Amino acid sequence: MAKSSLLALFSLFLVFAPCLAADPDQLQDICVADLNSNVKLNGFACKPAASVTEADFFFKGLAMAGATNNTMGSLVTAANVEKIPGLNTLGASLSRIDYAPGGLNPPHTHPRATEVVFVLDGTLDVGFITTANKLIAKTITKGQVFVFPRGLVHFQKNNGAAPAAVIAAFDSQLPGTQSIAVALFAATPPVPDHVLARAFQIGSKEVEKIKSRLAPGK
Repeated sequence: MAKSSLLALFSLFLVFAPCLAADPDQLQDICVADLNSNVKLNGFACKPAASVTEADFFFKGLAMAGATNNTMGSLVTAANVEKIPGLNTLGASLSRIDYAPGGLNPPHTHPRATEVVFVLDGTLDVGFITTANKLIAKTITKGQVFVFPRGLVHFQKNNGAAPAAVIAAFDSQLPGTQSIAVALFAATPPVPDHVLARAFQIGSKEVEKIKSRLAPGK
C-alpha cells in the first residue's frame, strides 16, 4: 500500500513539475539577440556566434540625464535587450529615470519583472499598491533603495525643488511597461466611453476630455 502511494505521488510530481518550473537555464554561454530576425520566439533568436562583437554587450545611454521637458516631467531611458542584444536570455536589464522638479513617473506596471530603484540624486515619493488595495509608500533619497514587486501598480514623484534621478534594475531582459492612464484612455481601438464612464463614475464628457489629453501626438 505504501509503495503504491509513493508511486502515485511520484507520478503526480512528474505531471505537475513542468508547470512549477522557473525559466530554464541558458544552454550556451551567450545568445545575442538577432533583432532583425523574423523567427518568432518567447524572446529573440540568437545571432551567429561569428558575428557577435563587444558592441552587443555595451550601451552608454544611461550616462547622461534625459530631457524631462514633457507633460509628466520625467523620462525613462531603457537599457534592455532592444538596446543591449547581449542581454538576451540573461533575465536582467536596467533603466535610468530622470525627474524634473515636480516630475512624475505616473502609475504603471511591469508585467514581467520586479523593479529595484537606486536613487542617484534628489528625493522621491514612491509607492506601490497591493492587490488588497493597500498603498505601500515611502520618501527615499540619494543612495537609498526601494522595491516594486512584479506586476503591481507603482509610481515615483519628485516633490523636491531640484532634479532627481534613479537607476532601476529588473529581473527581465524586457520587463514591459503599461501606463494605467494611457492603457485605459488611449488604447487602439479605444475602450468604449461607457465602460470608462461607469468604471470611474464620471460622465462621457469627462471621458472624452481625458482621452483628448492623452491621445498620442501626430
